[in-house]
Amino acid sequence: MKAVRFHEYGEPDVLRYEDVEVPVAGPGQVRVRVAATTFNGVDGNIRAGFMQGPMPLSLPHVPGLDVAGTIDALGEGVSGLAVGDEVIGFLPFVADGAAAEYVLAPAEVLAPAPTSIPLADAAALPVVGLTAWQALVDHARLEPGQRLLISGAGGAVGGYAVQLAKATGAHVIATASPRSSERVARAGADEVVDHTTTDLVAAVTEPVDVLLNLAPIDPARFAALTALVRDGGVVVSTTVWMPAPADEDRGVRAVDLYVRSDPAQLSELVARVDRGELTVDVAERVALAELAPVHARAAAGTLPGKVVVLPTPA
Repeated sequence: MKAVRFHEYGEPDVLRYEDVEVPVAGPGQVRVRVAATTFNGVDGNIRAGFMQGPMPLSLPHVPGLDVAGTIDALGEGVSGLAVGDEVIGFLPFVADGAAAEYVLAPAEVLAPAPTSIPLADAAALPVVGLTAWQALVDHARLEPGQRLLISGAGGAVGGYAVQLAKATGAHVIATASPRSSERVARAGADEVVDHTTTDLVAAVTEPVDVLLNLAPIDPARFAALTALVRDGGVVVSTTVWMPAPADEDRGVRAVDLYVRSDPAQLSELVARVDRGELTVDVAERVALAELAPVHARAAAGTLPGKVVVLPTPA
């Protein structure tokens, strides 16, 4: 089969499109014929070697944390799944991923794929959808009527976060660039602030209950945004290399989010997609052989949004 692997850590050019053996499902595993994977920001950090401490890999390594596809074979002891089932999942960080024609997945991480959208597009849901859900539901405990400020809403996580927050009944203030502001507004944000031209601290005239930070941020700016959070509020951040600032004197707690695979939560997100309550936004579809340029464009900051990667030509 064809796969993309890196044999050493480094720049995007370490990614090789090559022939590898088709994997065999072991106990508790299924083999999935991949319809698509995606690019996530953490993929670039893993490839560059920045995550070797928490995520030790055996090289060569196949990237691709998201998978959408069809079960092709069952390993010993697998129940509740069948060959032919269409599934999606968030794969383990340290195992070979889905940038290949076939991938092995622990049976317990998979959820039924949505039926209302193309199977390949469903690969755009697991990692970023779960990040948004866990940020707002598990950690922020967002409630109807609360005010939410999303810093860096123009990315893929931001799109889901805006939609989920609006479904909760929150008032959403979102920062975005001119390139992404229309998409953020379409997702349902009540206020969209152009962070390239506007002082966000001055623009937010009332305290917010929750600050969700999704983008790299200067510590001083992070502290200034935290000052916008009301007493007893919460700051949740996905940029774990820049710890979220708390304010103990005002009872403002801080959460550094490490997203985890959760098939029950993923199934809830799928149900919302199929009910028409959650939109899966795909900016671009590319062939697997073009994954290295996607990594390069991400490093340059020029990706237009969520990119779905297909094992067959786009």
